[in-house]
Amino acid sequence: MPSFDPTDRAILTRLQTDGRIPNIDLADAVNLSPSACLRRLRALEQDGVIAGYRAELDREKLGLQLTIFVQLRVNRHASETKDRMEQMLTAIPAVVACYLISGEADFLVEIAAPSLAAYERILLDQLLAIPHVVDARSTFAIRTVKSRGPLPLP
Repeated sequence: MPSFDPTDRAILTRLQTDGRIPNIDLADAVNLSPSACLRRLRALEQDGVIAGYRAELDREKLGLQLTIFVQLRVNRHASETKDRMEQMLTAIPAVVACYLISGEADFLVEIAAPSLAAYERILLDQLLAIPHVVDARSTFAIRTVKSRGPLPLP
């Protein structure tokens, strides 16, 4: 795990709360000159610590009222099964996150859907249609308390 000095930690912490902050404001917030701040920022990007930048969209305003967590179990544990599952799951637009997990299930999939009827179609036509899926257990989120919070930094 990489270790960061306090300035790198400050830059990363600030960017996690405001990824669009102008460099001059970021530099001011972390007590650096704009050029020194930009050099550090570019180094963090080149090292892959900063994986990218993106807009976080409001699901409800986009009509995606349901968040569903689906535990999928497969009947065959082989590398090619895992690879094919990953390809098929990531190709489904409603899948917003997918994890290979341990325990009773093999995959944990997060789905964003506009309605229960839409989720039913996703479940029956897409998730259960994937070869080797033998069980799907759905859990519906009542309310999002925290989503994509800042990562704890070492």
